[in-house]
Amino acid sequence: MSVEIRVPALGESIVDAVIATWLKHEGDAVSVGDALVELETDKVNVEVSAEQSGVLQKIVKKEGDEVAVGDVIGMIGESAQQAQSQPMATAPVSASVAQPVASVAEAPAFSDGQRLASPLARRIAAENNVDLAQIQGNSPHGRVTREDVINYIEHSSQPSITAPVAPTPVPQTTNVAPVAPAQPTSASTPAPSLKPLAQPEAGGREERVRLSRRRQTIAQRLVEAQHNAAMLTTFNEIDMSAVMEVRSRRKDAFKERHNVSLGFMSFFTKAVVGALKSFPRMNAEIQGNDMILKHYYDIGIAVGAAEGLVVPVLRDADRKSFAEIEREIADLAKKARDNALKLEELQGGTFTITNGGVFGSMLSTPILNAPQVGILGMHKIEQRPVVVNGQIVIRPMMYVAVSYDHRIVDGREAVQFLVRVKELVEDPESLLLEA
Repeated sequence: MSVEIRVPALGESIVDAVIATWLKHEGDAVSVGDALVELETDKVNVEVSAEQSGVLQKIVKKEGDEVAVGDVIGMIGESAQQAQSQPMATAPVSASVAQPVASVAEAPAFSDGQRLASPLARRIAAENNVDLAQIQGNSPHGRVTREDVINYIEHSSQPSITAPVAPTPVPQTTNVAPVAPAQPTSASTPAPSLKPLAQPEAGGREERVRLSRRRQTIAQRLVEAQHNAAMLTTFNEIDMSAVMEVRSRRKDAFKERHNVSLGFMSFFTKAVVGALKSFPRMNAEIQGNDMILKHYYDIGIAVGAAEGLVVPVLRDADRKSFAEIEREIADLAKKARDNALKLEELQGGTFTITNGGVFGSMLSTPILNAPQVGILGMHKIEQRPVVVNGQIVIRPMMYVAVSYDHRIVDGREAVQFLVRVKELVEDPESLLLEA
């Protein structure tokens, strides 16, 4: 009996994907629940698992191919043992169970001895002769991810375990670069990168690399945001003295009580929510000829990840304490870095905050996260001379920017919104009143 491997339903608004990695090869034996292939979507990666044991008979769609929901991407056939014990059935059966990469409890096939590991992590470990048992997983439940393996390879000072090689000369037709026999392979081998579409010629100065599905989507949506919205940006600056003083005075007690650090993001999230309540059009959306005013505050927090920028959503931010905000933002950021975000954690959002300051940005004009009509940009804190009560003093200052859709938000509203954020951050006690 042949089993069709089909692209499963991928989630709300996702209708296609790219074949990222085949985790099995043609002729490989597979068991029920084995991860067969990893699909790359614009939001998360998804694994397709086998619903029947047998042999991967045929790979229909190759790595890099674009596929749609329902497409046949491979076939599973019976093993010789199964064929002898069961009559052949003619009707094909679909095998297309999707499992997000983020899921750990549902993926027992990922285990390697006592260590849970994603298929991609296992593949990279195998390519670099790394023992997964030596790597501590940092994701939920201790699952070893791609980043864990790469970090281990980059920072380990011990030579990697190499497979025994027979003393036969390497054939001249191989593409293996010569290695001095006295130099063992080191665990500091560079982390593997995406496969280029075409390998550069020797001495070539250019390399063609296919954009990931997420990067293609980011590019498309950012261009659409600029084409479809009347986007403008206004700027201001915030004296961070009061917030920094509160953090310095309360950070140890806060960490001890809540087991999370007190950062700047909770102050800015609270300030944004307070400003949105005063200027509700900044929390709206345009649908045709209608304006949808949203009376809830789901704040997107932009996070830079290896595969591209993602914006997980902090739900009902107005109902959360400082500790809950800090804890949830830290959790979402870690999931983003581990490529472990779920679809529902990326969907929706009424307003976005992006912090280029963590990378050293002094000033920028953030682009709207459509269909939202407002986004706040935070920047690096710098000691600068400012005039206070007629005196020149040195203060820790941050430039802030808010981009807005001028179709429904007037310049007056945007400027006053940003002034309100400034007032709330510069007077942290007022944030308690807003909450």
